[in-house]
Amino acid sequence: MTELSLNVLDIAQNSIKAKASLIEISVHIDTAADKMEIIIKDNGCGMSEEQVAKVTDPFYTTRTTRKVGLGVSFFKMAAEQAGGSFEIKSELGKGTSVRADFVVSNIDRMPLGNMSQTMESLVVYNTDIDFIYTYSVNGEAFTLSTAEMREILGDVPLDNPEVVAYIRDFLKENTETVNKDYIF
Repeated sequence: MTELSLNVLDIAQNSIKAKASLIEISVHIDTAADKMEIIIKDNGCGMSEEQVAKVTDPFYTTRTTRKVGLGVSFFKMAAEQAGGSFEIKSELGKGTSVRADFVVSNIDRMPLGNMSQTMESLVVYNTDIDFIYTYSVNGEAFTLSTAEMREILGDVPLDNPEVVAYIRDFLKENTETVNKDYIF
């Protein structure tokens, strides 16, 4: 994968397959500390200790359609190659949390990519799942919560074209405001 946002999309797809009803995704960047932290947390079915121990092995997968599972192992490799770290925690029946830390200035760090587009896709194509997305740079942040949007919208679905346009604009404008002059 060429962008971290694609890793996030892949991990979130795992959460969806794990029947999560809530997926929390956060990206926190602190340029003074030279650190980027990405966390994907869900309330899906979770994994056993044995599955957690194997999940970063690219030749382990629970899928029956192919014999390899590269998403988690690629995300781990991306973090470690960029001078960072990777952690996965899971509990059966309670969910999973994946955390990757990156050194922002590391020459091997992949670009963050288009998190706005990633989040828009996740929300629009999974309208039955609640997402909480938080993006922060140097303490300035914004959050998108689909549960709050549903409260405001009432019966209007999240995949309504006008709502999709609002979500796209909200994510783009707030990301630009928080990023200021930085490109990640």
